[in-house]
Amino acid sequence: MRLVDLRDWSVTQQVALLFVVLFGALLLASAAAIVWSLREPEDADADGAWHRERVERDLRALWIAAVVFWLAWMSGPLGATLGFAVFSFLALREYISLAPTRRGDHRSLILAFFFVIPLQYLLVGTRRFDLFSVFIPVYVFLAIPVVSALAGDPERFLERNAKIQWGIMVCVFGLSHAPALLLLDFKGYEGRGAFLVFYLVMVTAAAQLVQELASRWLRRRPLARQIDRDFSARAFGLGVAAAALVGTGLFWITPVDPLRALVMGAVTGGCGTLGEFVMRALKKDAGVRYWGNRSSITGGVGLLDRVAPLCFAAPVFFHSVRWYFV
Repeated sequence: MRLVDLRDWSVTQQVALLFVVLFGALLLASAAAIVWSLREPEDADADGAWHRERVERDLRALWIAAVVFWLAWMSGPLGATLGFAVFSFLALREYISLAPTRRGDHRSLILAFFFVIPLQYLLVGTRRFDLFSVFIPVYVFLAIPVVSALAGDPERFLERNAKIQWGIMVCVFGLSHAPALLLLDFKGYEGRGAFLVFYLVMVTAAAQLVQELASRWLRRRPLARQIDRDFSARAFGLGVAAAALVGTGLFWITPVDPLRALVMGAVTGGCGTLGEFVMRALKKDAGVRYWGNRSSITGGVGLLDRVAPLCFAAPVFFHSVRWYFV
């Protein structure tokens, strides 16, 4: 059967094929990583061990993303929306635990955790996409400093509010676009929003993995040495190219043709990689290696490390699909 005929399959048949391809690819990638680790000499330098550790961490993140995708499909749009709301809560908790706050910030944090997150995901669940797109960047960004000012603590006022606003932007606004993809409907593409989530996760992960591997083997010319010695223009370009190829190969699960799928894959993968780079800068500023590496103190489990690329890629992909490419 030709590849284009897959569009004529039922949703159930397409989902079954997706899971076969997804988990089969993950098994092959995991096997390759195990072989690589066995062939790595025991006296490998710390730099090689660091690269291997990052690749293994990305593979674990891929397995988690695959399971989340499966659960999202099984639970339907409502279950997926609630699940991502929990992820946003936990990710924001990790972020705030490593961003110093004062007593005067408590009101703003209560607003963020117990009002902003539920309202943002309520807007997602009710498909109010226009309001959902501006609720946090406009209304919440204005409300946070007002609530903070009412606490009467002016010390480092701008810095404290900027940290809270940025945490909400990344952990809530960015991540909430992933379940919003489940609820997008296009003519002839009804009920297939989960395929868009799959596309988002796969192109983002492909860009991240290839960028990591390329930085391991290519001669390094870092763009920002103080943030990441491995982030180079060539490695980034290879990651974007890999995302474009994966996106093109997955065009049949999207409502667009191969050329537009290629562009969407490149843009989405590039945004995810840049998002991970920005989060590394934040970790440098916070003095941590992983968001969860001080779990005994903060309660963090490293969730933000795993979803950081999606937090940047999901909004761009959502609006690309909704406004530009379909």
